[in-house]
Amino acid sequence: REAERVSRVIVVPGNHDVAWWFSPLRLGRDAALLYKYRRYVRDDIEPVLRVPGAVIAGVNTSHGVLWETLTWNPRDISIIGHLGRDQIDRLRGIFADVPAGVARVVVMHHNPVKGELSQRHGLKHTDRILGWFAEMGVDVVLCGHDHQEAVHFVEHTAKGTVISTAGTMSDRSRGGRPSSVNSVTITDDAIEVATLIWSPAAQAFLAGPCQRFAR
Repeated sequence: REAERVSRVIVVPGNHDVAWWFSPLRLGRDAALLYKYRRYVRDDIEPVLRVPGAVIAGVNTSHGVLWETLTWNPRDISIIGHLGRDQIDRLRGIFADVPAGVARVVVMHHNPVKGELSQRHGLKHTDRILGWFAEMGVDVVLCGHDHQEAVHFVEHTAKGTVISTAGTMSDRSRGGRPSSVNSVTITDDAIEVATLIWSPAAQAFLAGPCQRFAR
């Protein structure tokens, strides 16, 4: 709400927003899973933001504990995200009528590319999901979850997709790294991702690495 005073805002839930214990494997009160998020943050968990030059579609990957998110690692319980086919179909519908040249951006919590330090994906079936994004012509994916900043370029036969994984503004960063945020600029011919890194001495976010990709 503070951010909305100065800018358009799009926000989606993360795994820590889900009270998964109320409905593990959907055996319980599903309405309670995101009750606090809907009450205190935003009722719409998959918002769409249309701005000049871009359509930004939010998608909820934080569903708690599903059969689809289970792995052999007990630490993954409630941590791994999921994108269902119905959600993919919804994204297809959103991007279907987007004119050429208008950027198609997906916002989701979980990282589809393995983290450098964690060596873990935030989602299962990431190759399939990235393939769907390629079919839709997604230009940029904005995500987080891994608590380590990263920028990846996933090459496709037609065009590539830039994956901007934000770090964290909390002190729970990986490897003792400073807090960071990513700033993404999209122009007609390029996508630029600049990482801003917190400096305790300056008490401010300072310019860090910057990567540029042709559109």
